[in-house]
Amino acid sequence: MAANTTDLEKRLWEAADELRANSKLKSSEYSVPVLGLIFLRYADWKFSKAEEELKSKGSSRRAITKTDYQAKGVMYLPDTARFSRLLDLPEGENTGKAINEAMRAIELDNPALNNVLPKTYNQLENNLLVELLKKFNKLDMGADLEGDAFGKIYEYFLGKFAMSEGQKGGEFFTPISVVKLIVEIIEPFHGRIFDPACGSGGMFVQSAFFVERHRKKPNAEISIYGQEKVDETVRLCHMNLAVHGLSGDIKEGNSYYDDIHESLGKFDFVMANPPFNVDKVDKDRIESDKRLKAFGMPKADNANYLWIHYFYSALSPKGRAGFVMANSASDARGSELEIRKKLIQAGAVDVMVAVGSNFFYTVTLPCTLWFLDKGKSGSVRKNKVLFIDARHIYTQVDRAHREFAPEQIEFLANIVRLYRSEAVEVTNGSQALLDEKFPDNVYVDIAGLCKIATIDEIESQGWSLNAGRYVGVTEREVDNFIFSERLEELNEELEVLNSEARELEVNIAENIALLLEGSI
Repeated sequence: MAANTTDLEKRLWEAADELRANSKLKSSEYSVPVLGLIFLRYADWKFSKAEEELKSKGSSRRAITKTDYQAKGVMYLPDTARFSRLLDLPEGENTGKAINEAMRAIELDNPALNNVLPKTYNQLENNLLVELLKKFNKLDMGADLEGDAFGKIYEYFLGKFAMSEGQKGGEFFTPISVVKLIVEIIEPFHGRIFDPACGSGGMFVQSAFFVERHRKKPNAEISIYGQEKVDETVRLCHMNLAVHGLSGDIKEGNSYYDDIHESLGKFDFVMANPPFNVDKVDKDRIESDKRLKAFGMPKADNANYLWIHYFYSALSPKGRAGFVMANSASDARGSELEIRKKLIQAGAVDVMVAVGSNFFYTVTLPCTLWFLDKGKSGSVRKNKVLFIDARHIYTQVDRAHREFAPEQIEFLANIVRLYRSEAVEVTNGSQALLDEKFPDNVYVDIAGLCKIATIDEIESQGWSLNAGRYVGVTEREVDNFIFSERLEELNEELEVLNSEARELEVNIAENIALLLEGSI
């Protein structure tokens, strides 16, 4: 199993500490050269593996070419970019210059990376770079960097550097196990995939793994489109795609205001982890945005429902979306309730999954996974929504962090497959859980775990999409609730009430103004 948040990250932070002590870089700049070297090390490891396979199967009459590597989904590395060459440089050689040349050589052979890779290593001390190369050469690539390696490391660095600078923590990406669950539920077998808050591209990488696991070639089955407002993160996404043998159209832009990919009705799959509860979005700039045409502009000073609107509007007539959202959005009142009501009545809401706390580094709050499916409007699921409470399903990684184990991801996805009358998958060890909960291999409502609710039932609950309202609890959960989790849930409820109070204040002020105007 891949290393998670302990040994690998400690070693990486030690390397960052060397930069802190021995370079003139600002704290926020430490991650760039470190990630560049991790990129190079990982790319070299994948290239070496492919090289061995090609040589063992090749013919002496034909030389191995760049095309052979690309056919295996591996980024081609010229000799000047090999990690071993950098390690073996003669003492006194300008290591920074050599690394910069390696990055330029990679860009030359891989046009998708043009002007993406860091090339400022000449600003660092020679002996420091030599030590960094040695440290990264010791990383066990197969064990340490499974999955979205760059997103995982980037998330850790963001949180760690932000804490060291006394900042709030900045952006964070979706942990690998949560991404995998989203992918397993929306099933992106074939088509266009869009993430308008793509970060390091983890959603795309896991989608490719999903396609590969079902014995198809990702580059032949899926097309990747992303948008991200931070240039440095756009570069990171390109790097992440490249080392996984993928390519995509990733653009820099603020998704609140810029629809660079002209997304309206264009995508088969939308996946995202947008920032939660963002206020101060300039709504005057998006007043006539076509992405908001279906349900109208939310009045609350909170961008959650802008994101939900953008995801829905980007879907093709049979498209599916899966995204992370603050729990408060499931019960938000006022104009947000009206939007949610229309979304439910349109038959687009398919599955809601409640996720517990401590799945992210930089925030501890629980969250909800929303799944939309425009294609279900013509199916027997048209007037139904599946609610899953997964707050008590997790694996404790360390004292402060949790994740879904592979068998837990498969089990949760299989609940959705049973609901959709699809064949279950048991390659990751979920058979025992299925036998325990669904012995007849047929979906049934289970208290504390899952419940199919009709639109009439949802209306009776005030159009709430909070899984707890429908799934209920088991006796064990009532007896053994965790205080910290309950406190976080109450905090979310308080946030909803505060939002309602603010909206009510505005309405009262507007009504008083109208009354005063009428009395003059």
